[in-house]
Amino acid sequence: MEWLEKVTKQMMLFVGCTGVVIIYSGFFYFLFSSEQKSIIPWYTLLSPWICIFFGLNEKQRAGLVRWVLRKR
Repeated sequence: MEWLEKVTKQMMLFVGCTGVVIIYSGFFYFLFSSEQKSIIPWYTLLSPWICIFFGLNEKQRAGLVRWVLRKR
């Protein structure tokens, strides 16, 4: 069962990183092009980061949370 958790976390990291590239490139394309002026909801820009966060192991997540709290 441990292999399933490992594969799932790796898949979440891959999906999250791919999502960051695709969603943010599309966001900046629509932001700077004059073709379409639709609004992208803020949670769409946040969703790949959630996949990346849950794809990290527990030690990396704890380190990330400590880093964010220090930046406040």
